[in-house]
Amino acid sequence: MSNHETFRRRNLPHWDMPGATYFVTACLAGSIPARGLLDLDHYKNALEARPRPPGLSQQAWIEQKWKRLFARADRWLDSEPAVRHLADPVLAGVVMDAMLFFAGTRYDLLAFVVMPSHIHWVFCPRPEWVETFKDESDKRSPRERIMHSLKSFTARECNRHLGLQGSFWQEESYDHWARGVDELERIIHYVEYNPVKAGLTTDACQWSFGSTAYRERLGLAFGVPLPRITV
Repeated sequence: MSNHETFRRRNLPHWDMPGATYFVTACLAGSIPARGLLDLDHYKNALEARPRPPGLSQQAWIEQKWKRLFARADRWLDSEPAVRHLADPVLAGVVMDAMLFFAGTRYDLLAFVVMPSHIHWVFCPRPEWVETFKDESDKRSPRERIMHSLKSFTARECNRHLGLQGSFWQEESYDHWARGVDELERIIHYVEYNPVKAGLTTDACQWSFGSTAYRERLGLAFGVPLPRITV
């Protein structure tokens, strides 16, 4: 594995850094309504047309634009989602269990929340797992492998429950790696209080499909990696 940051762009920018902790948001296919997609497209074009602010590096400007676009998309997902499959507790449980399944083996899981139309989660690939595939021809990053595993398994299980076929998740996810302890703490707070911000509950501890309730159940401190509970 390279010791340097890797940047990729499709419709969204993607960053990979060895040893990084990632904040990833995956949306259900079709979860942003048509007028939301139009709004995001116009907003993205407006951001791209803006000159880079003086004193800001090109990389920092790319990240700042990503954060603004992500915040706008998340508002649509929270307030007016067109698809809400994960409001079904059975499906939310499938996704939560999938995020927890490899916790402590493939990655350290620091925070998560399952919302009706999307998920947020914060994880750091474990070095000993990353070492097991460093000589393979498959060049996907640890983040890409983790996301593919989660999305493919949950899509199959949730579609089977719904009696549907086709795309369950939006193809691309929003991802960002935390640049330091302070940023990581802010990200975890953002993830865990998303249900409160969206008006789904008044207490994050009461949201069954989030790491706040899970951590409280286990008596764990804020920011401690979450273990998978085995029965």
